[in-house]
Amino acid sequence: MEEELQAYKDHLREGLVKYTRKAFRMLPKMTIPCILDIGCGSGVPTLELARLSQGEVIGIDIDQPALDRFITKIKEAGLTNRVQAVNRSILDMDFPDESFDIIWAEGSIAVIGFEKGLEEWRRLLKTGGLLVVHDDLGDLTVKRRQISQCGYELINHFVLSDDIWWNEYYAPLEKKFNEVRAKHTSDQKTIAVLDDDQREIDTFKRDPKRYRSVFFIMRKS
Repeated sequence: MEEELQAYKDHLREGLVKYTRKAFRMLPKMTIPCILDIGCGSGVPTLELARLSQGEVIGIDIDQPALDRFITKIKEAGLTNRVQAVNRSILDMDFPDESFDIIWAEGSIAVIGFEKGLEEWRRLLKTGGLLVVHDDLGDLTVKRRQISQCGYELINHFVLSDDIWWNEYYAPLEKKFNEVRAKHTSDQKTIAVLDDDQREIDTFKRDPKRYRSVFFIMRKS
């Protein structure tokens, strides 16, 4: 049952990949770029980046079950020659300086903080390299100032409203949970898994505006 739920989450995530595509289309064109996807999870946006860019992509995460699902997807998509899934922490990215043309981070920079992430990841980008960050909206004015102070040029940005997150992710996820819960009323293990995820949905309901987010598209100055 847990695998079925994870597959459904991936299905919903695939519906959100249109925003990955929107951000990618705001980038200057590059020929066969080398891309690092930080916090790739099960690889839904990572595979899309490989298709869009025709480049080489390394996805890193520390969730091995998610990486295992990602590895299966890479094989099924016939992309083993261009896409890697690597178990590596965002806190220990020991890649050489100027390794990547593009760094992509959807929802992961919060682990170390927006400003710190910009500072630490800059060394990994080639001169003129591009950084795309999807993060909570927060104080947009402050974040724009930090982008400039950390040595980037802001190319573009766009905001995802809390309505998007509710209508396209949390509402259908809750509906699925309710269906599963009704079928497995005596399965305590399944109920426990559902309860864990339900807490995230309940947190959203209490403060939906907190879930507004923003894509930033930046170039290393």
